[in-house]
Amino acid sequence: MTRTAMLVHQVSRPHGFPTADNFAFVEAPIPALTPGTALVENVYLSVDPYMREEMDEGGRELHEPMEGRSIGRVVESRAPELAVGTLVFHRHAWRTHAVVTPAEVRVLPRPDGVPVSAFLNVLGGTGLSAYVALTRIAKVQPGETVFITAAGGGVGSAAGQIARLLGAGRVIGSTGSAAKAEYLTEHLGFDAAFDHHEGLVGELLAQAAPEGVDVCLDNVGGDHLAGAIEVLKERGRIAWCGGIAQYNSTEPPAAPRNLFDIVGKSLRLEGFLVRDYGHLQGELEEFLIPHLRSGRVQASHTLVQGLENVVDAFLGMLRGENTGKMIVQTADL
Repeated sequence: MTRTAMLVHQVSRPHGFPTADNFAFVEAPIPALTPGTALVENVYLSVDPYMREEMDEGGRELHEPMEGRSIGRVVESRAPELAVGTLVFHRHAWRTHAVVTPAEVRVLPRPDGVPVSAFLNVLGGTGLSAYVALTRIAKVQPGETVFITAAGGGVGSAAGQIARLLGAGRVIGSTGSAAKAEYLTEHLGFDAAFDHHEGLVGELLAQAAPEGVDVCLDNVGGDHLAGAIEVLKERGRIAWCGGIAQYNSTEPPAAPRNLFDIVGKSLRLEGFLVRDYGHLQGELEEFLIPHLRSGRVQASHTLVQGLENVVDAFLGMLRGENTGKMIVQTADL
């Protein structure tokens, strides 16, 4: 009997905000294993803002599944390094099964007291993005005030907690609802948080940080970046991680109205790609795992069940419907 996998292909380019019509569910045979390969059944899939950029012309090819961070279990193997039952991290996403080689995967550690899904969350690319931004790009110092945009999402929720561990004196987040703002302060240790729909970002931030901000980790761009520039102290630093405000725009993004204040205030703005910092993965785990075990750090996430709901999870994440990291579970662990 032919074995089949279910895959989710992108079949068209979006104009503006993507829709379910840009995707199709495709059933395909699982190829026979060759020496040195293994069959992985996916368990957890990540959906991330950067995937939206990959949907445009010049990004991923059409009629292929989205590329993305995934965790799966080896269910059949012709690779001695990958025993059946091994949990692996890989990037063959938006499908139930994938054939992999040892070079394409990372065998996951199984530290006591740490959920496997954390390796797509605070111990995964989102957590590493936050860690790199705060320790390598902005270089947060004890006592400093840190402002994090999109603080209710995956990177933002990790960043607020990491900033606190690094000794930040005050941690402030912007988010998309009053409920998320309350969650940040009540559960994740933020000193202040605001719903950016309630006013101008710069004014809301100035109210939360009347003495100014030393560091901004920006995931949004647009009015959030402009607001941060407005409130940053002289010689403040901006680690620019993403620009979700512009990903669905049909017009070229405009520069912040106050961009020249970067010169006037001697600010530093630096962008980065987390893929250039994979060598820090072990350092991230050593730093965070004790705090995950103690409960001081939360692997905040929204869990959606079933590959059939991966498109809805992706679109919901772009609309800001998640609290913490958006993860799709496609099989039992």
